[in-house]
Amino acid sequence: MNDISNKFAKELLEKRVVSLQPSAPFTWASGWLSPIYCDNRQTLSYPELRRFVCNSLAALVRTNFPQANAVAGVATGAIAQGVLVADALGLPFSYVRPKPKDHGKQNQIEGFIAPGSHIVVVEDLVSTGMSSLKAVEALRSAGHEVVGMVASFTYGFPEAENAFAAQQVPLFTLTDYNALLKAAVETGYISQDQLPVLSEWRRNPGAWGK
Repeated sequence: MNDISNKFAKELLEKRVVSLQPSAPFTWASGWLSPIYCDNRQTLSYPELRRFVCNSLAALVRTNFPQANAVAGVATGAIAQGVLVADALGLPFSYVRPKPKDHGKQNQIEGFIAPGSHIVVVEDLVSTGMSSLKAVEALRSAGHEVVGMVASFTYGFPEAENAFAAQQVPLFTLTDYNALLKAAVETGYISQDQLPVLSEWRRNPGAWGK
């Protein structure tokens, strides 16, 4: 675990952006029971943390996607983060809706992307990866080239890793579930005894708690 991953994981816990409740799980929109809830949009409320996220994501783009000359955010959670990253890099910004609007120009991609652009997609959170990859598909269907994706956090589900590999979308994140658990133990947020339950959830989230 690198310094950025560890620092960000601890910030997520300290600011209560992430909540870990193995004994009182949350219910996701999918119906899954989960001992964790992550709301990265809250990072926007803290100026110092907001700058950290912006600068760290921009550094991931510079290091891993130096050919990128445009940024696209995944609506709605990553619009603000995407704008910040695009501004830090001095690049054009657009965002991708889950589906086209049902009125007006019926746009799914909002903003101008020049033909032949090399786009890096910004996401706030990667769970199964389906919504993230739908944005990639929309950009590719519109004739654009997606060079990869950066995100604040990933649960690291095997199905997401397999889906990104199948679509040939390199993904780089600031931190992940394993780093979060390690930071949670280090800071006393959870006990060592709670780790097996939290690790079990990540292995089979759809069946966990049932």
